[in-house]
Amino acid sequence: MARRSTLRASDADRELVAERLRRATAEGRLLAEELEQRLGDALSARTYGELDALVADLPDRVARRRHDRPTWVRPALALAIAIPLALMILAAVAFVVTGMLTGWVLWVALGWWFFGHRHVGCGPRHQRGLYARGRWPGSGPWRAGGAGTQAGRGSWF
Repeated sequence: MARRSTLRASDADRELVAERLRRATAEGRLLAEELEQRLGDALSARTYGELDALVADLPDRVARRRHDRPTWVRPALALAIAIPLALMILAAVAFVVTGMLTGWVLWVALGWWFFGHRHVGCGPRHQRGLYARGRWPGSGPWRAGGAGTQAGRGSWF
């Protein structure tokens, strides 16, 4: 099989290189004179080797700014998950071994599970109240309709 540098380039390949040269000029990597010269060479290039030579001194892509987390975040998160999980497993084993899984422990666990699921997916804590949802008296959509009108009034429940 022939090496890539000796294969013939298509019009689409020439246009991709031309676009890359235009981007490099817009980023300030090439001067306008260099762009004109390289565009002429790109449109007259026959092989991939000739096209590759035109962009060899340009970076492949602009480096994106990474939103690096501090190095302590990942171990802290693992610790925040591991400690409560270990305590729950230890408590479950202790309740099973001592036979205290009956009665009040079961009711507390069921209540905690049942009422704890109500706030999942309701957003941050400051958005859970009536006022934050726009249901507090005096802040609802009915104020836009004027006094005495109930157009657009949301339900309280």
